[in-house]
Amino acid sequence: MLSEWLRARTAGLVGGVARGVAALGLSPNALTVLGFAFMLVVAVVLARGQFVMGGVLLVAAALFDALDGSVARLTGRVTKFGAFFDSTLDRFAEAAIYGGLLWWFWGQGMGREAALAYATIIGSLMVSYTRARAEGLGVECKVGWFTRFERIAVLVLGLLLGQITVVLLVLAIFSNLTALQRVWHVYRVLGER
Repeated sequence: MLSEWLRARTAGLVGGVARGVAALGLSPNALTVLGFAFMLVVAVVLARGQFVMGGVLLVAAALFDALDGSVARLTGRVTKFGAFFDSTLDRFAEAAIYGGLLWWFWGQGMGREAALAYATIIGSLMVSYTRARAEGLGVECKVGWFTRFERIAVLVLGLLLGQITVVLLVLAIFSNLTALQRVWHVYRVLGER
């Protein structure tokens, strides 16, 4: 996956920033909450139709979002609750981002784009749900084309390049296909057992 490749390439940079943030004394859970609040600001910007500004802020928010886990590992404050809390707020944040787009498009009478934003919300939540449910059954499930990182990266491109309708179509299709990929993966793994 692209996210794993990028994580390996930026580990030094993220680690350096995380050391600076850790020195401020902020807890990983506090960073999770701040990152979530940042994403809500992005959602409001998108709900106002300010797509380029939203794209720029989304890049900054996504970078900030990477810090909580790094700070937790760096300070030895990794907890199961912290991982759960981060993952939960990530789902709320992503739904808020697409909800902001849905709000804008619905208000502009752009029903097709609003429907695509809604389908993308469903797909993004189902990608996460299928992984969580599979792992609850003891099946590792990181397969799929459009993980959260890929969805955010494609959305940022669409916002910055003014191609939001095309990007929402791609996201609506491929996020839901990724969820189906995970269903198929779990079916195969459990069938082999």
